[in-house]
Amino acid sequence: MTRAPIGDSLGARLRQLHSQLLEVVPAVDRIGCALYDPRDDLLRTFVNSTRSGVPIEAYEWRLAETSALHRLASVGGSRVIDDIPAVIKGDTPHSRWLLEQGYRSSFTVPLAHRGSFIGFLFFDSLQPAAFTAPVQRSLELFAVLVTLTIGQELDLVRSIATSAQVAREFANLRDTETGGHLERMAHYARLIGRELQASHGLSDEYIEHLHLFAPLHDIGKIGIPDEVLLKPGQLDAEQRRLMESHVHMGVQLLEKLIADLDLQERGEVAMMRNVVADHHECLDGSGYPRGLRGEEISLEARIIAVADVFDALTSHRPYKSPWTLEAALDQLQRLVELGKLDGDCVAALRRRGREAEAIRDRFRDSGP
Repeated sequence: MTRAPIGDSLGARLRQLHSQLLEVVPAVDRIGCALYDPRDDLLRTFVNSTRSGVPIEAYEWRLAETSALHRLASVGGSRVIDDIPAVIKGDTPHSRWLLEQGYRSSFTVPLAHRGSFIGFLFFDSLQPAAFTAPVQRSLELFAVLVTLTIGQELDLVRSIATSAQVAREFANLRDTETGGHLERMAHYARLIGRELQASHGLSDEYIEHLHLFAPLHDIGKIGIPDEVLLKPGQLDAEQRRLMESHVHMGVQLLEKLIADLDLQERGEVAMMRNVVADHHECLDGSGYPRGLRGEEISLEARIIAVADVFDALTSHRPYKSPWTLEAALDQLQRLVELGKLDGDCVAALRRRGREAEAIRDRFRDSGP
């Protein structure tokens, strides 16, 4: 399966910074970053540079359940553990992993961007008491560089999303893409990505970008007239052609935003393009706008397609009631058998069905 190239990814930049850091602080064997989502109080592994041991990936935990980190996020400062085996009990997957890798000491720094806590930076060493006061000062400066890099990443998405929203409001177009739909889409996409992570070799960074970029999938709909976009019944041939043109308009809008924000060299841009351009393609070539087939369609576009159809089926519309979870999953499987959707993505969503149901209930639209 194809997916967006890594390019100049954040993970690659962190590894490059790690190489430079080793010239000053050779005892740092691992650097890991976890991002914080305040909406569900979850910390999620994001990017890492691991010189010794096996990286921990696809891991998430509630900040409120880790008293030391919760306090660190609230009051700032940093945390040093000079002898990990003497302090860590191995009662969580993360602590067991730390002990298994043989790390002896650690240094943890909270990350803040624009005045808000956004996650943690973890430094680990195979040496005990590696993080002396001079080393800590060096790593705190390093943490500032990482914070700036991650902050730019988050600002990138916010800038594009805000620009799309401004364009929508300026055009005075109502949209069926409600806030609830966009939240559900993003969470369904991440859920599928997490389930496929091991089998498809997906990084934490890839999955978080998928979650961040999912709401951009239909930005071209701001150019579709209300009488077509909001028509409750079936579209005629001309209206269907006009509706399908939203993909081309979305790509044009995205390219303008990329140029205006000078993002052409960013590795993440490839995934954004794929999400916007290819999420209506079908594996049998019957999709639009390019009629791509099979592996010509990026994995991120396949995931978004499944998430989009699933949300359409399980959400209320003026012309239909929401489908049950099982009925929706059965319909997705029929679309797999017809050659429309990716079978691995649908199977992944079925395995995470209860979590998908919880996402639907949590971000349910107001109204009927």
